[in-house]
Amino acid sequence: MDILYIVIVIAVILFSMTLHEAMHAFTGYWLGDDTAKLQGRLTLNPIKHIDPFLTLLLPIMLALIGAPIFGGAKPVPFNPDRVRFGEWGAALIAVAGPLTNLLIAFVVFGVATLIGDPIDLFSSPDSILGLVLYVMVVVNLGFFAFNILPIPPLDGSRVVYALAPEFVRRGMEAIERFGIIFVFLIVFMASSQIGALMSAMIQFFLGIFTAVFGLF
Repeated sequence: MDILYIVIVIAVILFSMTLHEAMHAFTGYWLGDDTAKLQGRLTLNPIKHIDPFLTLLLPIMLALIGAPIFGGAKPVPFNPDRVRFGEWGAALIAVAGPLTNLLIAFVVFGVATLIGDPIDLFSSPDSILGLVLYVMVVVNLGFFAFNILPIPPLDGSRVVYALAPEFVRRGMEAIERFGIIFVFLIVFMASSQIGALMSAMIQFFLGIFTAVFGLF
């Protein structure tokens, strides 16, 4: 079952992160920037988007230890000078990825309600289908919860860029130069707090899904 679980996790991650990154690219293209298209990122081919560590190794390690599953992929490039609506356009490109993961989790949870009570299904998935649905919900909620954090260069920071005063933006730009290294430093130093925050967000949205689909 452990091997099957890891195989399912890998398949779900590849599917989910491909859609996540592709939506960044498609949204940027829709807003007038063809940078992602010129670099071959306007595609649903997972090979174009995956990062061996962020997309595969890190989420699998988290799955094995039972922690909230999160990860990333190769950042989709965009030129802010070519995007309509300035910082708000850049923010829309950024949140398109996490919102795609949230939508996937919502739709899959809805599919689970057609089978039975998803709470029972997810608490002890005893079938391959139940396990697949469970992994799709928790992985996508994990990706949403992690990437929406307002930490540069995560997607959520772009919303802060759109709202924050100039001096805050300059500080965030300085932090962003360190890229994903800064994110790992924060995760390492505050892993328990971030894990607790992500778990709370996941439970919050599971509660919303449950209410929407009438499972009280």
